[in-house]
Amino acid sequence: MAKQSALKSIGHAIGYSAWLIKEIYAAGIDATIAAFKPDTGMRPCVIFYPLRVRTDWDRFWFSTSITATPGTLSLGFRHAASEDGSDLLIVQAAFGDDPLEVIEDLADMEERLRPELKDTPIDASKVLWKPYKHLGPDLDHKHAENLPAAERMD
Repeated sequence: MAKQSALKSIGHAIGYSAWLIKEIYAAGIDATIAAFKPDTGMRPCVIFYPLRVRTDWDRFWFSTSITATPGTLSLGFRHAASEDGSDLLIVQAAFGDDPLEVIEDLADMEERLRPELKDTPIDASKVLWKPYKHLGPDLDHKHAENLPAAERMD
C-alpha cells in the first residue's frame, strides 16, 4: 500500500512539474510578445489570495510556482485576520486587467498542486484585490533630495 502511495505521489509530482513548465513557457512567450507592443497590456494588480493549502511544503511550492511564472510574483504570506479565516498569500500580477481571471488561475494552480482542493472551491468575486496605482514623481523636491536614488520617483 505504501509503495502504491509513493508511486502515486511521484506521478503527481511529475505531472505537476510538466504542467508548470508548460505554464512558465506560455507566460514567458506572452510577456515577450507584450513587450514589443505599443500597449503592453500591463495593468498590475495585487491580490490577497486566501490559501487552501495548509502545510509549509505546499505553501512553498505554491508561492514558488507563482513566482516562477512570468508576470506574477508572490509578495508574502499573512496570517488570517480571524480564527475562521484563511491565511493569505499576497500576489502581484503584472497583467492584471482581469483580476477575477487571475484569481481563477491561482485557484487552478493550487488545485493542480493539491487535487483534493477541488472539493473546496473559491469564489473569485469574494477575493480581495486592488489595482496598482503609480503615484508619480515626488513633488516635494526638498524631501526627495534626501532620499536615496533607488527610492526617488523622478
